[in-house]
Amino acid sequence: MKRIITCFFILITCKINAATVDTVLIYSNAMQKSFKCVVIKPTVSQRKAISLPVVYLLHGYSGNYSNWITKVPALKEYADQYRIMIVCPDGGFSSWYLDSPVDSTMRFDTYIAKEVPAYIDTHYHTIANRNGRAITGLSMGGHGGLLLSFLHPDIFGACGSMSGGVDLNNVHTRFDVIKRVGDTITHAADWNKYSVINMVDIYKQHLLSGNKNDSLAILFDCGTEDIFFTENHALHEKMRRLNIPHDYIERPGHHDWLYWGNAVGFEMMFFSTYFKREAISH
Repeated sequence: MKRIITCFFILITCKINAATVDTVLIYSNAMQKSFKCVVIKPTVSQRKAISLPVVYLLHGYSGNYSNWITKVPALKEYADQYRIMIVCPDGGFSSWYLDSPVDSTMRFDTYIAKEVPAYIDTHYHTIANRNGRAITGLSMGGHGGLLLSFLHPDIFGACGSMSGGVDLNNVHTRFDVIKRVGDTITHAADWNKYSVINMVDIYKQHLLSGNKNDSLAILFDCGTEDIFFTENHALHEKMRRLNIPHDYIERPGHHDWLYWGNAVGFEMMFFSTYFKREAISH
């Protein structure tokens, strides 16, 4: 009987100390519809409301809001370990996280960068400024993590990408990109505008302006057998030539969940370090 009681106590303790997972509906004024979103909350003391930093974690092409928590349940452990909230919004089947210049029904830049954080900050105890927000994702979501942070450095202070499609010109015939950006002749400027590898030139100019609010903590990685490896390595080399501070990792791996499930642990550790540094400096 003593052994049974002890085991029961351990099970109850583990359950009490586990992060909780909410699924919420977040309405988009920009698209006039609601989307589901997973919110992973760490265990915190009930005696006092603690404002938490938030990592926005984006899914890839053909994915949805539930991919990350389904494929990588260890996210709950990361939330507890680093005392961060992890938010997994829905970015549509193939939105590429753009406000599409050719399809007015696709406004996922506005939704993910503005409407989702506004909802999260209203309904949860968060650090409601750029020092308490990071954004990252896999594949299409890796593109989104970097793109949205470069476009909105006033909203996100840190960003990342795992196996990101960082050069849209390399995938213009695949993954519905042409449906979101338009044809490569009429919308040539948009193809350059929305490719992360080109956006770093503008980001460099922001850094030279001396505005601290434009500075981002950046981490991106890619497997050496990944379909997007060449362009990620090229992005790293370009940022190195431009003297843009960033962390970059390349290691053996393919474009799959085995790689991303491992990579996300490094991302969470990186963002946790950023949040702690910002908390001390402010």
